[in-house]
Amino acid sequence: MPKRYQTVLLFGAPGAGKGTQGKILGRVPGFYHLSCGDVFRSLDINSELGKVFREYSTRGELVPDDVTVQMWAQNIHAQTVLSIFKPNDDLLVLDGIPRNRNQAELMSEHIDVLEVIHLVCRDREAMVDRLQRRALKENRADDAKREVIERRWQVYEDETFPVLDYYPSELVREVDAIGAPGGVLQQVLEGVVPVQEAHFSNSLA
Repeated sequence: MPKRYQTVLLFGAPGAGKGTQGKILGRVPGFYHLSCGDVFRSLDINSELGKVFREYSTRGELVPDDVTVQMWAQNIHAQTVLSIFKPNDDLLVLDGIPRNRNQAELMSEHIDVLEVIHLVCRDREAMVDRLQRRALKENRADDAKREVIERRWQVYEDETFPVLDYYPSELVREVDAIGAPGGVLQQVLEGVVPVQEAHFSNSLA
């Protein structure tokens, strides 16, 4: 098993389609997709980390970065033990983590980032519309409010966008996030397939 998981990061503002593209990639042999939301949803709230998570979430506070990374590391280790994720064969595809530079630094112990797919949203109004439609479709009316969306966007710009500077610029590939999911996927695949091929060749060596 490799010392660090070979990883592709899906990165972008709220509504950019990270989850959509991650789920599609996760269905392609040789890719294993894990979102930060999946980690939180699968957490055993009676475990030691689960109790810490519950303590912060019930107070409406953000879980500290070190706890978040511990939960992530515990989750992905469990996937390897169960052979759901096979690090020697699969590229790990992450979305929603790292959320800030501190998380990126903490996760460097666990992941070797081979590429960052940056889903770029230059049409902010299109992203707001996409988020509002998604929230209404999922019956989350509060998340459809523009002020909620603007707040999420501001958090992204203040805390998450600077993560891009943590990784070497040659690893970052920009993809236009506006358009049909299939067209965006085509651009994503142009970036990740060469990385997968190199990973596959190394695993055979």
